[in-house]
Amino acid sequence: MPRAALSETMIDAVSKRLRLLGEPQRLRILQSLDNGERTVTEIVEATGASQPNISKHLHALSEAGVVARRRDGNNVYYSLADQTVFRVFELVWKSAAPRGRGRR
Repeated sequence: MPRAALSETMIDAVSKRLRLLGEPQRLRILQSLDNGERTVTEIVEATGASQPNISKHLHALSEAGVVARRRDGNNVYYSLADQTVFRVFELVWKSAAPRGRGRR
């Protein structure tokens, strides 16, 4: 059964979201948030990236509504705001993994 055609608006929105999630460092950040909220310092420690780099990616993820932020005193805590990203990751992994077997 054929799928309904995507509107130009839908194509643009999907393309934008896939570009956002296509950055490996952003995937590492999201993975670090999978078990709960963290500060930038904790995300830096979990990913091994620099603080300015993490802050830049967190800003993009926050603007897109993928992560949420809350301030508590001097600390800013980040958490996942859109749990569907992990379903997207799993679907992509399932479709890509068979092609990647045996390659390094």
